[in-house]
This record gives sequence, structure tokens and C-alpha cells, in this order.
Amino acid sequence: MRVELVSVGTELLLGDIVNTNTAYLSKELAALGIGVYRHTTVGDNHDRLIDTLKTAFSENDTVIITGGLGPTDDDITKECAAEYFGRDFYFHEYSWVKILERIARSGMSTVTNNNKKQAMIPEGAIILENFCGTAPGIILEEENKRIILMPGPPREMKDMFEKSVRPYLQKFSTKKFVSKYVRFYGIGESLLETKIKHILDNQDNPTLALYAKTGEVLLRITASADSIDECEKLIDAQLKEIEEIAGDKIYLVGGEDISSSQTELHNVVAGLLIENELTISIAESLTGGRLTSMLVDKSGISSSLLEGIVCYSNKSKVSALGVKEETLEKYGPVSEQTAKEMVQGIAKRLNSDIAVATTGIAGPNSDESGKPVGLVYIATYYKGDINVAEVEFVGNRELIRTRASVEALNEIRKIILKNT
Repeated sequence: MRVELVSVGTELLLGDIVNTNTAYLSKELAALGIGVYRHTTVGDNHDRLIDTLKTAFSENDTVIITGGLGPTDDDITKECAAEYFGRDFYFHEYSWVKILERIARSGMSTVTNNNKKQAMIPEGAIILENFCGTAPGIILEEENKRIILMPGPPREMKDMFEKSVRPYLQKFSTKKFVSKYVRFYGIGESLLETKIKHILDNQDNPTLALYAKTGEVLLRITASADSIDECEKLIDAQLKEIEEIAGDKIYLVGGEDISSSQTELHNVVAGLLIENELTISIAESLTGGRLTSMLVDKSGISSSLLEGIVCYSNKSKVSALGVKEETLEKYGPVSEQTAKEMVQGIAKRLNSDIAVATTGIAGPNSDESGKPVGLVYIATYYKGDINVAEVEFVGNRELIRTRASVEALNEIRKIILKNT
């Protein structure tokens, strides 16, 4: 099977909407062992969409289209697909009932005639029920060609893919496919690629794909075999080889559920704190509460997180944490010395097992000290032992604060693993 992904919508071409559908579908299809030949975006234009289908089928046997299934006149995807395969339409009663139910649940009291357009189905089509919206999906088959139509809203599209399209596509392969995801911290994408280049250059089964995240790298390992167990064995063997090369940078291995976010360090660290019955206190200057908020995302963290204080001003550092005024005057608020006193102060307040403090310059301008934007100090405390890490990040204010928060999480993770 060879696939072209087509996204329909003038709003995509204008940049009014970010197209996340193709990224999702490409990843899902790769996990099924299905090759994606090309991504195409086309506006709400009949002639251009017909031309797109002609070009796509000159090189592929399957076209998956998202968008253009709404009730308005500019929603023409279904009509173009039917025209390409020479199909007439009929009114599908079941789809109409489901559309009415969906409209009623949404609180809309008026049903207009154009809503019926979504219940018009090309003859011979496979109908895919939409459990999240009004537009049903459609599969049209003609000899060895097929067009799969799904709605454009990502929530509707993903649900339909999971419930209907994935099972349909799996019928075209007798093989089983399994993917595992490996998350790395403390190594860039280019360096990791260099270290495992011999694996990437000779990959066959399993296949590997690298994805850059914010300060992290995600590696997908996908294997195909006659059984799930065989897939797992292939992946485990490949993972063992990668662990021998960069195992110290791996912090999480898992399934699809760990693949989409920018980081999972907050969940990993929170889990380690809870599992090891450790308490933690946090003092944040540069990160402004972001680090504490990331840990609070984890249910059950209340058993470990004693407090988080935002001590952005010098006055707060002195009054809340006991930072010496002479330290601030001599070394400045962004310094190893201040970070050390901050973490000492926050640890003492409630006698936590672990403490962490952040201070730095997020930009866009430096402070009066002239220290560089992106300079960050992260102080950690573990049962009396203190360490201060000095790091420099590049980027805008938002990125520097995010990177500092994640770096602090990694410092906590290393402390826990070292001492438990």
C-alpha cells in the first residue's frame, strides 16, 4: 500500500489553522508499516482537488483526505471524491439520525437544510460513523484504488482513525506491528543521530525514527512480525544496543501514550518521588512557579510536594528563604552563591528530603550585572548535600524558562536514582 495524505481547506493554505493532522497520520501509518509518499494541501477548489486526486493516483493506490466534509457549499471533498470514481449520491437515513442527535446534544435548536448534505453518501461507500461530530467518514474503493475521507477537526479525525480507519488498513497486512518510544534527555538530536548512525543507516526491521522535542529527543522503534511477541523481541534487542550507546540519556521507554508531549520528565520525577516516599520543596525565581506546576500535573503528588514558593524579588529571597543581603549585593541574585542559599532556605522551612531552587536571566535583556541571557543556576538539596548546576540556554524568554524547569526536573531525577 502506498499512500498520499491530502489536507483540504483554504484556511490551511492561509496559515489560519496549523495542520496537525498530517503529522499524526504519518506517524500512525508508519507504525502500521504503510508508506506515505507525499503530503499535499489544497484549498476549497473543485478543479484543484480533482487534479490533486489525478496526480495522487498516478503514483499511489490510496489517498487519505482530511477536511471539507462540512455542510456548507465550500465543503466539496466528498463531491470531488465521488466524481473521481463516477459515483452518484443517496440519502443515508442512519447518518441523518445521528446528525440530528449530535445537533440536539450540542444545544442547537435549529436544523438547516444544508445539514442534510452531510447525510448524502456516494453509492457503494463504506460509511465511518463520527462519534465526535456530525460529518460521517467515507471509504470509496475502485479496483485497487481507495479514497478514505475523514473530517478535518483533529479530535474527530483521530477518534475516527482509531475506531474505524486503523482496523480497515490493518486488513491489508498479515503482519503485526508494534512501536515503542524512547525518550532521551541531555543529548541533542544531531549528536544522538551521530552515535547511532550505523544503526539508522542499516535499519530494516525494526525501523527507527528520531523526533526533536523541546530539549529532548524522542526515538520511535517499530517492528513487524507474525506475532506481537516476535515484535517485542525485535524491539528489545534493538533497544539493548541503543542502551549500550546512550543508555545514560534515556529516562523513559513506553508506548504511544508517552510520544506526543514535549516532555514526560515531570511525570517520571513525580512518580519517583511518590514511589520512594520522598518529600520535596521548591523555590523558583526564574521559572516563576512553572516547575511546581509541572509536578502538580501528576495525581497523588500531594504526598511528596510540601510547598512551592515563587521568590522573584530580592526582598522575597531574603524574607522567605533567608538569603543574605550581602550575598545578593556581592554576587547578585543570579549566582551560584544565591542559588545555594535559596535551596538551603527552602529545604529548612519544612525539612523536606529534597529541595530545588532556580535563578537565572530569562531575557530578553540582561540585568545590570551584564551576565548573559540564558544563564541559569539550579541548586539541589538531598538530605543535607547541596549541588549547584550552572547552565546556559539559547532562545526566547518562554523557551529559557521552560528549558530551566525541565533541566531542574532532570537534576531531581538524577538525585533520586543515585540515592535510592
